[in-house]
Amino acid sequence: MTTADASEEYEPILSKSEKKKIIFLMCSVLLFSVMNGTMFMIAVPDIAKSFSLLPSQVSWVVTGYIILYAIGALMYGKLADIYPLKTLLTVGLSLFAFGSILGFFSPTFLMVVLSRMVQATGASSILALAFIVPSRYFWKERGRVLGVVSSTMAFASGIGPVIGGFVAGALNWQFLFLISALVLITIPFFRIWMPEEEKKDGKVDILGAVFIALAVATLILFITLLTWWYIVISVVFFCFFTWRIVTSNNPFIRPELFKNAAYRTTIITGFFAVMTMMGMMFIMPLMLSEVNGLSSLLIGLTLFPGAMVAAFMGKWAGFLTDKQGSKQVVYIAFGLMVSGFFLLSTLTGSETWLISTIIIISFIAFPFIQTATADLISTVLPRNEIGVGMGIYNLVNFMSGAFGGAIIGKILDYDSTVKLNPFSLAQGNAVVYSNVFTGFVLLTILNGFFFYFSFKNKKL
Repeated sequence: MTTADASEEYEPILSKSEKKKIIFLMCSVLLFSVMNGTMFMIAVPDIAKSFSLLPSQVSWVVTGYIILYAIGALMYGKLADIYPLKTLLTVGLSLFAFGSILGFFSPTFLMVVLSRMVQATGASSILALAFIVPSRYFWKERGRVLGVVSSTMAFASGIGPVIGGFVAGALNWQFLFLISALVLITIPFFRIWMPEEEKKDGKVDILGAVFIALAVATLILFITLLTWWYIVISVVFFCFFTWRIVTSNNPFIRPELFKNAAYRTTIITGFFAVMTMMGMMFIMPLMLSEVNGLSSLLIGLTLFPGAMVAAFMGKWAGFLTDKQGSKQVVYIAFGLMVSGFFLLSTLTGSETWLISTIIIISFIAFPFIQTATADLISTVLPRNEIGVGMGIYNLVNFMSGAFGGAIIGKILDYDSTVKLNPFSLAQGNAVVYSNVFTGFVLLTILNGFFFYFSFKNKKL
């Protein structure tokens, strides 16, 4: 492997074979990282039964994981601007595998939660670095590689519940930990195939990292538990973090990053786009259960085609991003989202096969919006800030999904007889679901206008 000096940082020159190996490795471990979250969603009822837990108690299997996963996505992004990716992946995969093995042998619920949190500290490195690798090693073809990454995430999201349900049903929920432990096999290959890099100048502001970690953790706790004093604590630590980045000579995040209008617009656009997409994924199982009367297995099979088609379309999202530009692909994503949400709003309560077909349109939008916004960030930021920029991007997207689920959950608590969509066929308890999808349409249109006018005079 040879190297060449880039204008802003060390950049390896890779052969086609080396590139394929890196992409294969990253997508393999990303598959396990995303599946790990969706598999355990299915296993929560079984875990509660095993330890005789209340819903509020067993929810920590998910909540504890989410908190560490979100914080880790930001932390690894920052670390990637300083330390070699090979080193970070070795640490992350080791923690992921250790947490998985620990979870399999956990005799108590407390150990299960601890194991999930250890898993999260490692699995988050995979998500963070999967979006950094394309801009680090595949600069000229980063759109295509980001498309492959998005496809992998879509595939893992679709196959995770299926595998989780099968393993938990045929064996035991503890065996789900063993599936994730398989990432241990990939570490030697990362050590051999990943390019050698030198540690860059700089150090991590530990105090700033602690402030932002506590602010994010308490914000997630507020979203999931809706306890008001968590939001108060979160605001306090966000204020401390703001003070720190303004006064420190070496802040965790430079304030100038948020003054970048193109970056700021992309983050805001991604937040609302992912909020509606994750909101759709949150609401669909509830709707299919309550309105269509489907079992968990049939719900998974209904959603599965959409996830698989989205996985297939990811490479086209990457191809179009490289050929047409990120902005054009964002507009395509918005078009798909508006079309899919409107059809779902109109046909809520229809036959299951028709709903399954319509979902495909909305699912396809996910790799398009994710690929295009990630590519935009790598374009509008200096190369030495892409790591922390992507970390914030992943954190914001993660938070948007949590916000979407919390808000929609509250909306669904109230019945509605007024149809916001005059063309809707929904009746009875299906009306509130139709109205939520109509809300998604309006929010996506507003988001599209915001993006258009913000980037109107920028060539990217």
